[in-house]
Amino acid sequence: MPRYLITHPKGQQGEDILIEDRDLTLTIQGDWAVLADTQGPCLAIPAHAGATITRVDEPEE
Repeated sequence: MPRYLITHPKGQQGEDILIEDRDLTLTIQGDWAVLADTQGPCLAIPAHAGATITRVDEPEE
């Protein structure tokens, strides 16, 4: 299951978020990072926000 960790630069408003969703996809649309599921977009982050999005995979056994 893909998981995405969203972190914001220190001093900016916003908490770190870990999103877990089997059907979640990440796309770049212009200056926006868009996370969407089967129902459509659920989170959009503008590039100027300075947030970092990291995919976190479970370790393989």
